[in-house]
This record gives sequence, structure tokens and C-alpha cells, in this order.
Amino acid sequence: MSRPKIIGLTGSIGMGKSTVAAMFERAGIPIFDADAEVRAMQGPRGELIPAIEAAFPGSTGEKGVNREALGKLVFADKEKLARLEAIVHPAVGRKRAQFLEKHANAPLILFDIPLLFEGGGHAQVDHVVVVSAPAEVQRQRVLARPGMAPEKFEHVLGLQTPDAEKRELADYIIDTGVSLEETEEQVRALVETLIAPL
Repeated sequence: MSRPKIIGLTGSIGMGKSTVAAMFERAGIPIFDADAEVRAMQGPRGELIPAIEAAFPGSTGEKGVNREALGKLVFADKEKLARLEAIVHPAVGRKRAQFLEKHANAPLILFDIPLLFEGGGHAQVDHVVVVSAPAEVQRQRVLARPGMAPEKFEHVLGLQTPDAEKRELADYIIDTGVSLEETEEQVRALVETLIAPL
């Protein structure tokens, strides 16, 4: 039985991954957005709230997980972070399995996973697509975000696989250091390449 080809889409902070994911969606490719699923499960009345509250008392409320409070608890504590991941990762895995079942007849589907390499997810996809831009473009984009400071940006970069390494590991690279039209053209061409019969 044939199954869809799976694209794993990733890219470091500020590279334009969400923009590129939306372009794949416009090209008709079903998208599984791991971050969006986590936000929904940790939002108001989200299915993970009871387990997170039990493990980290006081970290949730009417609006769901208090991301700031939870972040402070797990940010510098590897053991607590592992406990949180043990709650979140299996739930995301279940959602991904449901998504695969729903789109079993699609020729191509896309997993939008920010930490694809860091979490070992690249081993579970057929093609790795890395969204990349020149470092100075990335820096300008990130520092233009509200509440972002150079130190915070450097810290986030330190947690992520370096862009040069991602590019080396990629099957395909989408360059977002160009116009949106040019980026979208790259996406359309890649979709045609991947859907083409072997």
C-alpha cells in the first residue's frame, strides 16, 4: 500500500519557516504543525492541562498553561524539562498518527517541526527541507520581534543546530533571503519535483 511522501520542514529562528509552511499549504500540501498542536493541547481546556498541572502545580490556569511560569520552572532544569517532554511528546505523536491516517491518500504531506534535527525527527521523514537565509537577514528579522533582545536571540541560537549544519543535512533548501515571490516559486517547483512520478 502506498503512503504519502513525508517532508520534514525545519529552519532556525527567524528563517521564515512559518511563511514557507503557508506556501506549501497554498500549494495544496496538508501540513502537520507540531507547535500549533502543542499550543492547542496546552490552551484553555487543553487535553494536557491535567497532566501538566499534576507534574508542575501552579503552572496552569483558566487560560491553559502559563507559558512564562512553566518556562521558568523547566528552562534551566534538564530533569524537569524531560518530565514535561514525557507528557508532551507522546501526545504530539498521537496527533501526528491521526493526521497521517486522515491524509493517507495524499501524494505529499508536510511535518512542520522546528527542532527536527535536535529531536531526531529527520529519521522519520522522506525528505528534509531546510528554510534558510543569510545570517544578517535572520538577525534583523528576529531582533525586530517584540520583546526580543540580542542575548535572548543568542541563547535561542545556542539551543538550535547551526544553520550551516542544517543545510548540510538537508535534502532541499528553500532560500528566504530573496523576495516572497521568489521563495514561493522555489516551493512550487519543489512540490512539482516531489509529486512527479518516479
